[in-house]
Parts: sequence; C-alpha cells; structure tokens
Amino acid sequence: MDTTVDFSPYRQDGKLHGFVCVVAGASQPVGQAIIEELAAHGAASIYATDSSLTNLISSLSSAHPNTKIIPYPFNVAKEDETLSLIDEVLNAFGRLDVWVCSSGLLGPPSIHETTADDLTKVFEAHSLAPFFALKHAPAAMGKLLTEKQTYPNAAPKTQQYGSIIVISSVASTYGGCWGPAYTMSAHAALGVVRAGVAVLKGSRSNVRINCISPGQLDVGVDLHGMDMRGMTAQFPPARMQERQEQEKIIGLERAGRPQEVARVAGFLASGFSSYVTGANLVVDGGASAMNPMTIPI
Repeated sequence: MDTTVDFSPYRQDGKLHGFVCVVAGASQPVGQAIIEELAAHGAASIYATDSSLTNLISSLSSAHPNTKIIPYPFNVAKEDETLSLIDEVLNAFGRLDVWVCSSGLLGPPSIHETTADDLTKVFEAHSLAPFFALKHAPAAMGKLLTEKQTYPNAAPKTQQYGSIIVISSVASTYGGCWGPAYTMSAHAALGVVRAGVAVLKGSRSNVRINCISPGQLDVGVDLHGMDMRGMTAQFPPARMQERQEQEKIIGLERAGRPQEVARVAGFLASGFSSYVTGANLVVDGGASAMNPMTIPI
C-alpha cells in the first residue's frame, strides 16, 4: 500500500476517514468497544451485527455525528447471510474496508459436559465466522469507488485496501484456559488467519488478515454471589476477578479492559499496520509470557 493521503494514518479528520466497517459480535463488550474506537477515528459507517444497541448508537451518534452506525443482525455462521450483508454494504456505501469478527462463545468447562452440539456452536462462533469473512470480504474490499456519487459519508476509494480482524483468545496458542471446545475453536480461529495469508497472496487486493488474542478482561459483570446454575458455559470462576489472583497470574497485575483490545483493533484497521498480516497480537497483560513455576502457590 502506498502512502497517499487517502490512507494516511495522520489525517486530521481521522485515520479511518471514509472507511466502511463491519463488526460482527457487536452485542459483546469487546465488540461495542471496537465500534466506539472505529467511530472515534473517523469511520464513515459501521455495520453493527446486533439489533439491541440503541443506547450505544445514540451516544455515538452524538459524539461522532459523521459516523453512521447501522444495526444489522445476522447469523455469523450462515454463508448466505454473510453474502447478503456484503451486498447491502456495497449497495449502500460503495465500499468495504474493515471486517471485525468478534463473536465468541466459551462453551462448557469440561469435556464430559461438552456435547457435539456445544462443539458445533463454539466452532461456528470462533472459526466459521472468520472463514466466511476471509472467503467473501476480500473481493468486496478490492472494489474501487473513484467518484463520490450519492453514497452518504463514504469517501472515494482510489486504491484497493482491506483489513480482516479476528478477535480470538490466548487460548488460540495454548490450552487450559477454559474447556476443550473453547481451546479447540480458538486455535481454529488463528488457523483461519494463518491460512488467510496464503489465500490472499497473489490476489493483489491489498487485504490483510490478523488475529487479536485477549487474556482476562473485566467486562463489568460481578460474578461473586451470582447463581451460576445453567450459566457455566459463559462465565469463568468468580475467583478470577479477585485482585490477589490477578496480581499472581498477570504481568501487569490486573485484568484488561475491552477498550484496550479495541485500540489494537483500531491499529490493525488503519494504515499504521500496513505491513502487518498473519499476526497474532496477544493482549493479556503479560500473563502468557510468565513462567507459572515462578508464581508462589
């Protein structure tokens, strides 16, 4: 990618000026934080694949009036719905630049509790969604819009560009974080990214694909005293929220925040990361870099 003003990360009107983005998994805290980050950096339009974001859309519309947030619920595991969304984006705005896969599912904590249906659902959320994005989004990202025409907000696109961002987990590189379904599907999500480099090679579409692997995050849910019956498929043990536990197992001695993952997504969406593809950016406060044998038990 060259360094023309269209893609300069130092634009005064935002490093994502005129970009049209899709954020799948927008109902989750990380997905919502990513929407806020993209809007803050000048994205023209963001398709949020959830219909229950009224408050977020209202607040962002006030803070970032030049960004149009569009709620667009769809099933991330359905190929035909992925294609329909891409058609909708191109018909409405004439370009597609960023696709974020942020849908996730923990699954049961033990292999004995994991059914074939559980495994299917977790794999659909973690790996099937980015697979369909890799399969279909690059062709749309390679389309040029050289004249303004009647598309609202979207700027003309004079060179091919695209960034696919997969939000996975530190479970993408090692096991034991949670149940086996979670570990297996997180590895598969990273596999899509690594396979994607070869898939995109030779396409001349200038589309990149990268993974973000967060560690423990504070998403604002207090698990202490919560009735976990029937809910263990979605929440980790409450002891993980204890300050003493975090100081023991995390390098920065605290859980991360969704906004800190979103900032990395903003970097990967923009021209700042123009030579980064196939990467797995671990955002875990240094937890995975520590030798557990050095931690007092």
